[in-house]
Amino acid sequence: MLRAAAAAAAVFPARFAAAPAVAAAEELRSPLLRVFGTLRGGRGSVLLGRRARFCSNSSSDSEAAAAEAEAKAEDAAVAEGEADGKASSAIVPTNPQLDDCLSVVALPLPHRPLFPGFYMPIYIKDQKLLQALIENRKRSASYAGAFLVKDEDGTDPNIVTGSNSEKSIDDLKGKDLLKRLHEVGTLAQITSIQGDQVVLLGHRRLRITEMVEEDPLTVKVDHLKDKPYNKEDDVIKATSFEVISTLREVLRTSSLWKDHVQTYTQHMGEFNYSRLADFGAAISGANKLLCQEVVEELDVYKRLKLTLELVKKEMEISKLQQSIAKAIEEKISGDQRRYLLNEQLKAIKKELGLETDDKTALSAKFRERMELKKDKCPPHVLQVIEEELTKLQLLEASSSEFNVTRNYLDWLTVLPWGNYSDENFDVHHAQKILDEDHYGLSDVKERILEFIAVGKLRGTSQGKIICLSGPPGVGKTSIGRSIARALNRQFYRFSVGGLADVAEIKGHRRTYIGAMPGKMVQCLKSVGTANPLVLIDEIDKLGRGHSGDPASALLELLDPEQNVNFLDHYLDVPIDLSKVLFVCTANVIEMIPNPLLDRMENIAIAGYITDEKMHIARDYLEKNTREACGIKPEQVEVTDAALLALVENYCREAGVRNLQKQIEKIYRKIALQLVRQGVSNEAEEALSVTVSEEPSSSDNATAKDEILKDPAAEDASITNNVTNPASEEPNEVNLTKEVVVHEAHTTEAPKEDSVSEGNKDTDRGKEDAADKAIEKVVIDSSNLGDFVGKPVFQAERIYEQTPVGVVMGLAWTAMGGSTLYIETTKVEEGEGKGALVLTGQLGDVMKESAQIAHTVGRAILLEKEADNQFFANSKLHLHVPAGATPKDGPSAGCTMITSMLSLAMGKPVKKDLAMTGEVTLTGRILPIGGVKEKTIAARRSAIKTLIFPAANRRDFDELAPNVKEGLEVHFVDTYSEIYDLAFQSDLGTETS
Repeated sequence: MLRAAAAAAAVFPARFAAAPAVAAAEELRSPLLRVFGTLRGGRGSVLLGRRARFCSNSSSDSEAAAAEAEAKAEDAAVAEGEADGKASSAIVPTNPQLDDCLSVVALPLPHRPLFPGFYMPIYIKDQKLLQALIENRKRSASYAGAFLVKDEDGTDPNIVTGSNSEKSIDDLKGKDLLKRLHEVGTLAQITSIQGDQVVLLGHRRLRITEMVEEDPLTVKVDHLKDKPYNKEDDVIKATSFEVISTLREVLRTSSLWKDHVQTYTQHMGEFNYSRLADFGAAISGANKLLCQEVVEELDVYKRLKLTLELVKKEMEISKLQQSIAKAIEEKISGDQRRYLLNEQLKAIKKELGLETDDKTALSAKFRERMELKKDKCPPHVLQVIEEELTKLQLLEASSSEFNVTRNYLDWLTVLPWGNYSDENFDVHHAQKILDEDHYGLSDVKERILEFIAVGKLRGTSQGKIICLSGPPGVGKTSIGRSIARALNRQFYRFSVGGLADVAEIKGHRRTYIGAMPGKMVQCLKSVGTANPLVLIDEIDKLGRGHSGDPASALLELLDPEQNVNFLDHYLDVPIDLSKVLFVCTANVIEMIPNPLLDRMENIAIAGYITDEKMHIARDYLEKNTREACGIKPEQVEVTDAALLALVENYCREAGVRNLQKQIEKIYRKIALQLVRQGVSNEAEEALSVTVSEEPSSSDNATAKDEILKDPAAEDASITNNVTNPASEEPNEVNLTKEVVVHEAHTTEAPKEDSVSEGNKDTDRGKEDAADKAIEKVVIDSSNLGDFVGKPVFQAERIYEQTPVGVVMGLAWTAMGGSTLYIETTKVEEGEGKGALVLTGQLGDVMKESAQIAHTVGRAILLEKEADNQFFANSKLHLHVPAGATPKDGPSAGCTMITSMLSLAMGKPVKKDLAMTGEVTLTGRILPIGGVKEKTIAARRSAIKTLIFPAANRRDFDELAPNVKEGLEVHFVDTYSEIYDLAFQSDLGTETS
C-alpha cells in the first residue's frame, strides 16, 4: 500500500505538468480557486479509516495525453522494479486512449463508490479476476470499471449486522453479479497490484450497457459526460461558495479533512464546479447510497446541492465530535488534576510531619475494609458510607461528632455484607454429628435433617425460626450448638431472660452518649458471616420495663417476612437477616406472647425417661466427667445399678443437668480418694503439679463446663494420664513430702493429724503404699450414699392400693411429669348439708374443675344409685397433697369425679390405675397436654393402666416404643367409660 501511494505521488507532477498552461493560468485567476486555496494546510492522513487520495480528472483530450504520459512513466518504473526482482508487472510499449475503453472488467465495490480523481485500494479474492487484471496491465490496458454493489432486498444499509455480505458477493458470477451492481460507475486506472490488493484511480463516469463475458465479468460501457451548464450562473456560484464555506467550517472543528484539502490543492489541475461537488461528496462520511446518487447525477447544479447536503451533515457530526471530545477531555483532566493535587497534598503533609493525620488514616482504613466487600455490599450502604466518609473529613478531630461518625463508620465497615459461609448439606454427616452429641431427641433431629434436605435440593438455604420448648436440662441450648456444627455455620448465643430494654435488641439511636447497636449487629460482627446460627435463650422469660416491650421488638427480628430489611436504630440502614437460622429456647411456651409464638416453629422436647437417662449418663456424662477429672477408665467402675439408683432416687427431673452434677460429685470424691491413696497420674513428661486449692471446695461445681474453672479441677489435674495402680510395683509408688504435707493441710483430718506430725504421716503413707496395691474403686448401689448422700426422693407412690376416696392423677410440670393423688373425705353428714371444701393451694381453674366434678359426680351417682343421697347430705373435703406446691389446670377433672364417687359408693378404684382428662358438665372428656411427660411419670410410679382422652390417641401413638412398652392405655370420650374402668374391672373398653 505504501509503494502504491508513493507511485501515485510520483505520477501527479507529470500529469499536471502536461496540462495546458493557458487552462492552468485561467483557473488560477478564478475567484473560487483563490477562496478554496485558503483551505490548504495539514499533513497527509487518512479520513475515518477510508484510504483514498484525490487526483485530477482526465476528461479532456489534453488530460488523456497526460494520462498516457503518466502510464508510460509508471510502466517504465514497474519495468525497472521487475528487473530488480521487486515487481511482477510486464511492460507493453503502447497505452490506449481513455475513449477507447469501451469494454472493461467490472470490479464490485462493497462499501463506497469511487469518485473521479480519487485513489481507492480494494482487495480481490477471486483469483481469476485478479489474473485478468494482471494480464490487462501487461497489455497496457490497465483500466477497469468500478461499480458499487447494491444491498440485498429487505436490508437497511445503515444497520450493521454480523452477516458476511462480502463473502456472498465473491460467490456471485456473471448475470447474478451484474444484477447486484449499480449501472453507473467509474472508469478506474489500475495503478498497482500487490498480492490481492489493487489500487484504483478514478477517471470518468461510466454506464453499463451489456455483458460481454461472465467470468470474469466484462461489460460494455458508455462514457458519461456532465450536462452543459453556465459557470457564470449566480445560483451555481452561490451553491459552490456555500459548499466551500461549509468545508471551511468543518476544517475549524476537525483536522481530519486537512490532508484531503492538501492533496486537492496541490494536484487540482483544471478547477471547476463538477470537481468541487465530487470532492465534497468523496471526503464526507455519508451513506454509500447517497454517495452513489452523487456519482449518478450528471447535472452539475443538482450534484452541488447533493454535496452541500452531505457536507452540512458532516459539519453537524464534527460539532458533535468536538463536544464529545471536550467532555471526555474535561473528565480526564479533572481526574488528573485531582490526583495531582492529592499527591501534592501528601507531599506537603510529609514535609510538615502530618502524614499520620488521623482523619486520613481512618478514611484509608475504612476504604480498605470496604474494598473487599464492595461487590457484595448493597448500594444504599455504600452510599451511606461515602457520605459519612465525606463528613468525617470535614469534622474536627476534637469534636464529639467526630467520634460518633468514626464509631458509626467502624460498625458499618466491619459488618460482613454479603459474606456467607459455605454450608454443608450432607444429611448423613449431620445425622452423625447430632447422634454423637445427643441421645434421643428424634423430633428435633428429624426437623434439622428436613431443613438440610430442602437446602440441598434448592442449592441454597433460607433462614428459619425454630423454638425448642421443654423442661430445663433436656439439651435445648446444647443442641443448638450441634446444629451449627452440622450445618457448618457460625454459632452465636445470647440470652434474653430478664431483658427489659428494647435497645438491647434494636440498638440505641446515635443521639445518645455511648450508643451501641443491638445484639444482632453485634452478632454479625462477632461471627463474620451473614448466615450464622443464632441461639436466643430463655425467650419465655423476657422482661418488660419502662424502656418498652422487648417481646414486641423481637417481632421484626423473628419474622421471615420482615427480617429481610431489619432496621437497627444505631446503623439506620436495612440489614438482610433472611439467611440467619434462629433457634429459640423456652421452658413454657404459654409464657411467650402469642404474636411472637406465631412466628416460630415450635418443637417440644418432653424430657427423658429412665432408660434414656441411663444411656445419656453412661455414654456422655460419665465419660466426659471422667476425662475432665483426669481419671482413667480402669481406675473406676460405676455399675448400672448405681446409675439406676442415681436416676430414680436423686434425679427425677425431666432433664439431666442434676444427674450431671451428681456424677461430677461422685468423680470428685473418687479423685480425692485416689490422690490420698498415693496415685499420681502425671504425664510422661513428668511435669510437677502443685496442688494450690483445697479439694473440698470442688463440691461447689455445678456444671461440666465449670469444672475447669473450679478448684476441684485443679486438684483433679494432678491425676492426668492415670497409670494403673494395680500394675505398679510397690517400690515405684512416688509420694513426695510436699504433696502429702499439702494434703495434711487441705483435707479434713482428725485433730491428732496436725501439721507438726506431717512428716511422720508421710513416712507411714510411703510404707502403707509400698505394702499394698491400690484397689479399683467400684461404685454400686450399696455404697452410692457414701458419695452423693442420702436419697433425695422417696417413691412417688404412697399407696400400694389406693383406699376409698383416693385416686391417682397425672400432672405436667416445668420439670417434666409427675403423679399426684386426689383425696376426698367426708367431714360431716346431715340432711341438706351437701357442700365442698378445697385445699392444696389450687388455682382458679382447678377450683372450677372441682366444682364441675362435684356436679357431674352427683348426676352420675343419681343415675347409678338413685337411692344414694350422699352428695345431698354430706360435706366433702377435697385435698391435693404437696400443699406447698401451687397447682392449676383442668386435666384433673375426671380424677376428682372418680375420687368423689369412690367415697360416695364406698368402693376403691382399680389397682395400678391413673387417669387424666378435662371434664365438662355433660360428662364429655376433653383432650389434655403433656402426654409424654405424664406417661413417663406413670412408668416411674409403676402404673400399669392409664386412662387418656380419646382425642390424645395421636399424641400417644407418636411416643417412642420404649415409653409405651408394658402399659395398658384406655382412650375414652365420656366419663361413663371411666366409671366402668375404675369400678368394674371385668368390663373393658378399647385399649392400646
